[in-house]
Amino acid sequence: QVQLVESGGGLVQAGGSLNLSCATSGRPFRGSAMAWFRQPRGKDREFVASITGSGVATYYANSVKGRFTISRANAKSTVYLQMNSLKPEDTAVYYCAARPVGLQYPTTATYDYENWGQGTQVTVSS
Repeated sequence: QVQLVESGGGLVQAGGSLNLSCATSGRPFRGSAMAWFRQPRGKDREFVASITGSGVATYYANSVKGRFTISRANAKSTVYLQMNSLKPEDTAVYYCAARPVGLQYPTTATYDYENWGQGTQVTVSS
């Protein structure tokens, strides 16, 4: 059974930091691109950040560039999202997602991702 389990969300004041984790199991991790998306209440799910299967290249939405950092630990089958300088507009449910096994390169489209976590709530107060 494939599982992606996010953790690390919570309530933080504007300007603060959070570090999200996504632990995967039940499928190969190394070599598959991973991404973080978020969905504000009442809005569509949107791309936040992604990382290639090798971990060499990363990509970010313009709204988070310079504040968020995605990384992965293949030995732990885990992907991370370090979020700094948080703003109220970052408030959303954050989801991690995995591309099909062996697809190294990430995209920004939700339909390109095969497996999803259940989401973790991030709330930034002003």
